[in-house]
Amino acid sequence: MRYIPGVYADDRSSRHSAHAVARRTEALVNALTRDDPSPTPEAIAALLREHGENEPVAVSGRDVAEMRAAARALRAVFAADGLDAAVAELNRLLARGPGPLRLTSHGGGSPWHPHLDGSDDAPWGEWLLASSCLCLTVLVWDRQRPPGGVCAAPGCGNVYLALGSGVPRRYCSRRCATRERVAAHRRARAGGDR
Repeated sequence: MRYIPGVYADDRSSRHSAHAVARRTEALVNALTRDDPSPTPEAIAALLREHGENEPVAVSGRDVAEMRAAARALRAVFAADGLDAAVAELNRLLARGPGPLRLTSHGGGSPWHPHLDGSDDAPWGEWLLASSCLCLTVLVWDRQRPPGGVCAAPGCGNVYLALGSGVPRRYCSRRCATRERVAAHRRARAGGDR
């Protein structure tokens, strides 16, 4: 692997960073907690590939159901009101975790990285919950802030990561923030025209 200051030419190691795993967590929680449309195994497998999961990525209907349960539990961390509540949710989830902290390279197929799941062949739901709790814990530890939140835009409900500095985010995207600003502007104009 050729090293370029600040960037790895081969992203094998960067896909295991806390930020990369947190972004995968964000995407999976949003995909798996939607009720309409319900995610298919193929869609979840594609999302896992998009976030750097090595082949083969075989996801069954049962895997999706277990991952949905994990995603709903993780959603509570994002929905928590403040740092102490987010930490309480993370601690609750970590306490029910299946395995001790360990390092793995998946038999040399990836760089060394931490796992909290029971084994390298753990079910997808166990893996999602363990890896997500670990990365969110690292983010809280590193930043001393909640790892993110739930979008304030009515009807959205997506979770988002708060990785930047400055004013805490309220929306999952610029699109939701802009839509809310336009709606507030319209309400203000309508109220002033009376």
